[in-house]
Amino acid sequence: MRNRLVTVIFGSLVLWGFITYFLISDEPVNKERDTAKVSNQISKLERRIKQEIALNQELLEDIKEDKQRKKKVDIVNTNADEKQKDINHVNEDKLLFEKEEKDINNNDKNAQQLQIEPMYSSEASYNVPMKGKLPNGSPILAILVFSCNRITVQRCLDQLIKYRPSVEQFPIIVSEDCQHRQTADVIARYGNQIVHIQQPDQSDIEVPPKEKKFKGYFKIARHYGWALNYVFFQLRYDTVIIVEDDLDIAPDFFEYFLGTYPLLVSDNSLWCVSAWNDNGKAGLVDDNAADVLYRTDFFPGLGWMLTRQLWTELSPKWPKSYWDDWIRQPEQRRNRACIRPEISRTRTFGKTGVSNGMFYERHLKYIKLNTEFVHFTKMNLTYLLKDNYDINFVNEVYQSTVVSFSELKSGKVVAAGAVRIPYYSRQAYKNTAKQFGLMDDFRSGVPRTGYRGVVTFYYKGRRVHLAPSANWNGYDTTWS
Repeated sequence: MRNRLVTVIFGSLVLWGFITYFLISDEPVNKERDTAKVSNQISKLERRIKQEIALNQELLEDIKEDKQRKKKVDIVNTNADEKQKDINHVNEDKLLFEKEEKDINNNDKNAQQLQIEPMYSSEASYNVPMKGKLPNGSPILAILVFSCNRITVQRCLDQLIKYRPSVEQFPIIVSEDCQHRQTADVIARYGNQIVHIQQPDQSDIEVPPKEKKFKGYFKIARHYGWALNYVFFQLRYDTVIIVEDDLDIAPDFFEYFLGTYPLLVSDNSLWCVSAWNDNGKAGLVDDNAADVLYRTDFFPGLGWMLTRQLWTELSPKWPKSYWDDWIRQPEQRRNRACIRPEISRTRTFGKTGVSNGMFYERHLKYIKLNTEFVHFTKMNLTYLLKDNYDINFVNEVYQSTVVSFSELKSGKVVAAGAVRIPYYSRQAYKNTAKQFGLMDDFRSGVPRTGYRGVVTFYYKGRRVHLAPSANWNGYDTTWS
């Protein structure tokens, strides 16, 4: 019995030992299983996170692309809106201009307004003001240089840049025609010191058979029309000074136009200011009168200032050729005058050109260019306003002593002061003009530099008036 009990107890102990061993030995297995399970879960989580990151990255890229596309669309829409605004502005101006033109000349039903074709500056960084005045109230006077196929435009541009007192007040726009590569290269060298535009219509121009040798004049008129439309209607300048590529300018060129600008915009009887004196040859001007200015019924050109208001009037009926003679016609001039100087502020060096040197050897190369700087902006120039000028001018001319050319040439005139030489016919005028070396031609009946028929010049230290009778009643267009 006792042995059986011992056996049962021993067996129980052995059984308990086996159970304890298996329990103890099973714990690491469970831990390994748990560790493996956790590791698997972590791996799955890492893969999930990587997937989420990849998805998020793709989403971000999509968002960026959407933003870029939206930005491009916004820019395009903005540009379109701005272009539409510009078009609207141009259309408004054109409608206004057409209305004014109809009021001015109701009979001109066949007038056609020139097309405005955009041609932008090669220097996109050049900031062109869109108003007529600077922030301080001073006027902006744009310089429009016409060029074609002369590389000597460099001479003209060098002087303009040298004497220009302010880039902001006097922006320079060079309008190039002819597609002459060498000329274009010269202009391009000036970079953002200027604005370079190019006349886009280089098609062959229709010319009447009898005028084929004058085709150049047709191209010039087309170029002028396009460029002035562009500068006034696209760039929207209020005032422009026209310069051609074969002109030298005086040191006070800019001061001259700045000083006379208030006259041009305040006196409706004026329609231009010119830097040129057609009879301004050395020996026919007073070297000590660089500050003296005149009114003239003859349109001088060769460096002249006009306003948008005038171009508004002329643009719809701009001619196909010979624009300078056209502008001198009574229908265009409408009894208006220009300001011109005693001593020219421009001088042409262009012997060769469309005109084939007409007048150059006899007259133009002898024009005296002013060298004395005159501060016109500090002068009182109200004596040039029509109401003031006409009374004084008529009194001076017709109260002066009457003399003959021979008396004046021989120095036998005793009376002091200005003198007058009368003329009563076209031929009488031409004969006397040739004797003095004046330009003797007429345009629409108006002699060069004439005002109320009077041509004033300087000869042997004396002011001379070549004048019609005191009861003069207007120009005779048959004298041309």
